[in-house]
Amino acid sequence: MRRASTSLRFGWICLLVVGVGILVFGLVVAVVPASGDEPLMRADGLASTGLGLFGVLTAVHPYRRRERWAWYAFWFYPVFWTLHLVGRLPPGKDHVHQVVFIVLSLAGLLVPIRQFFPGRR
Repeated sequence: MRRASTSLRFGWICLLVVGVGILVFGLVVAVVPASGDEPLMRADGLASTGLGLFGVLTAVHPYRRRERWAWYAFWFYPVFWTLHLVGRLPPGKDHVHQVVFIVLSLAGLLVPIRQFFPGRR
């Protein structure tokens, strides 16, 4: 049972880190938007804040309780970050954070997969 709790802990912490990253980015952009279309940037920041908050709350509560809907919902993260990487979308020009978030979200989903889909024993 110890291994099971360790893999689940690893998974929700990985997803929590991604959620916190999105949340912090959203707060920064909403408060201090970059030059350009300021209302649009603030709106993007507010949307990112909501996405990050949803991710944090989902990782901390339903994901830790092994609710399958949360596991399925978190597949949004690797898809989102992969599309950002392939499309060379902002923020940033180096895209290292996107690769890190893809790896973290995939690890958070795949390492504890047996917790959500236990096989017959």
